[in-house]
Amino acid sequence: MNSFTFKNQPFLPVLPGPWRNSVMACGLALAVFGGLAIPAQAADNGVATQSDPVSARAAAIAIAAANDQPSADESVAFKTLSELGEALYFDTSLSKNRTMACATCHDPETAFRDPRDTIANGSFSMGDDGASFGDRNAPMAAYAAQAPDFHITKEGIPVGGQFWDGRAKGLAEQAGGPPLNPVEMGMGSAHDVVSRLKEDQDYVTAFKALFEQNIWDDDDAAFAAMTQAIAAFEKTDQFAPFDSKYDRWLRGAYKMTPNEELGRVLFFSQQFTNCNACHQIKAAGAEGETFTNYQYHNIGVPQNRAQRVADGQNPDFVDNGLLDNPAITDTSFKGKYKVPSLRNVAVTAPYMHNGVFHDLKTVIRFYNKYNSRSEAAQINNETQKPWAAPEVPETISMTELEKGDALDSRRENALVAFLKTLTDKRYEPLLAAQEQAAKDAKAAKSAQN
Repeated sequence: MNSFTFKNQPFLPVLPGPWRNSVMACGLALAVFGGLAIPAQAADNGVATQSDPVSARAAAIAIAAANDQPSADESVAFKTLSELGEALYFDTSLSKNRTMACATCHDPETAFRDPRDTIANGSFSMGDDGASFGDRNAPMAAYAAQAPDFHITKEGIPVGGQFWDGRAKGLAEQAGGPPLNPVEMGMGSAHDVVSRLKEDQDYVTAFKALFEQNIWDDDDAAFAAMTQAIAAFEKTDQFAPFDSKYDRWLRGAYKMTPNEELGRVLFFSQQFTNCNACHQIKAAGAEGETFTNYQYHNIGVPQNRAQRVADGQNPDFVDNGLLDNPAITDTSFKGKYKVPSLRNVAVTAPYMHNGVFHDLKTVIRFYNKYNSRSEAAQINNETQKPWAAPEVPETISMTELEKGDALDSRRENALVAFLKTLTDKRYEPLLAAQEQAAKDAKAAKSAQN
């Protein structure tokens, strides 16, 4: 794996503390140009006129974001927008106490998830203040760029966006959220963030070269430029290599084991599992599959009461899901969340919007409870108790959940085996270490008995 360093960080990248909110992107996100208050004074063709400096600045940001072309200025530390975005992604100075960066909750060494598993059991992330927790599990940032901008189809179906509830239309808007969220990076305003950026002369010169010379004259413009740079970095191949065993199998470079192959057949079968009804967007066998249709569903996930109690939070809190998106007012969408990508799913536990499940097998069994009548299927294998009640029972997608046959243990294990083939090649060592740890734990338990 590549080695990454945190810019301006006074200590090691893996910080002591967790914090997961809607994570690494919060509801205070500015629209990409939302803070610019761009007046309608552009020419008819949409190109800003020279007499309108605000619109000209916005146009410069848009052009830079679209092109990501190298700067002609050889003295600039960051030659492209994505290079600048990479530096910003790892920069802890963009948080109030200079302890957090984007990478704190989306570490590239751990499949762009929060590596701080010992805090809040990995379910929620702790903020820059070392005390605050968010209400949602930090989603994996890998493959986030493949999500379409949030929109509602002509059939009235919400699709795409960033965060569990899609409230950020796209990557840049998402990137503007965490720095200003009080339970995440905790900065007070765009002005405060820009003041930190100005402390670094490399940023000052790069912003001028990559955007426009007067970019620093307006705090909101500079803040918007920052979010575009981070988004450009998140669009690079580092985040979406498409080189898992499954991808290599598609190209004829890997032969699946019998168990993996059974899992693949089950996964894509509409007769046996119906997994692909929500976790497939391309034609069968097509490359570039992200294993999500980016729509929103309520699958009946229970509250993570135990962890909220441990964190000193209200255990009765009910998350509204998609209804927290300002674009949604229909209460029938309450409790629904964006279908996540299954890329790297085997190495990005815990699962669900609130991190309530910690084992991939548990997730498979949770789905199976809707189709199996066996008593064993109604027991949560992590708690050894019946599955807890849904957080929001009135909007569960029962039509999708109840389509398919009950799974026996062999087929559950086969699905887990297939899902492991969706792990990026660089993270296969994480998967191997995880499997070895499970074997060691099993052996230790046997030795005690």
